[in-house]
Amino acid sequence: MTDLTAAPRLATDRLILRGPEREDLTAFTRFMTSAPSLAAQGETVTVEQAWFGFMIGIGHWHWHGFGFFTVVCARSRAPLGRVGLIRHSDWPDIELAWHLFEGAEGRGFATEAGIAVKRWAQTDLGLDRLHSYIDGANIRSQAVAERLGAVRDGTRPPHEPDAEVWVYAMGR
Repeated sequence: MTDLTAAPRLATDRLILRGPEREDLTAFTRFMTSAPSLAAQGETVTVEQAWFGFMIGIGHWHWHGFGFFTVVCARSRAPLGRVGLIRHSDWPDIELAWHLFEGAEGRGFATEAGIAVKRWAQTDLGLDRLHSYIDGANIRSQAVAERLGAVRDGTRPPHEPDAEVWVYAMGR
C-alpha cells in the first residue's frame, strides 16, 4: 500500500474512501478498458490511456487538493469504484462524479460514497455548491444525483453538450 496523494480517508458503514494507490491500477484499467457501462457509450480506452488517466487522477489531487477517492468495501477491502470531486481546466465548476466497477452497481454504493464526499467537501473544503454533469440518457446516475439532493438547472455544460447540469446546494 503506497500513498500517492494526501487524500483523507473517509468511512461509512460499508465503505472506505481513500486516495488512489498503486495497487488500484489493475481494477481501474480493467474498468476503463472493458466495462460494459463504458462500452455501451463508446467510452472505453486502451491500456495506455487508462494508465494516463490514473496518473492524471493522482496529479489532480496534488493540483487541486481534491480528486477521485477509491471506494473499497470496508469488510473485504475490494475496490468498488471511484467517487470524488473533479475540475478540469476548461470546466466551469467542481463536479461530484462517480464510476462504479462492474458488479458494484445497484447496491447504493455511489449514493453512500457521494454523501460522504459531499460532507467532506462542505466541512473540510468549505464548498457550498457542487455540480454533476450527467448524460441525458443515464437514468441510473440521474437517480443517484436526486438521492444526493441535486436538481437539474436546465443548462448543458460547454465541455459536454450531451450532459445536463445538476446542482447540489449545500447550505451552511
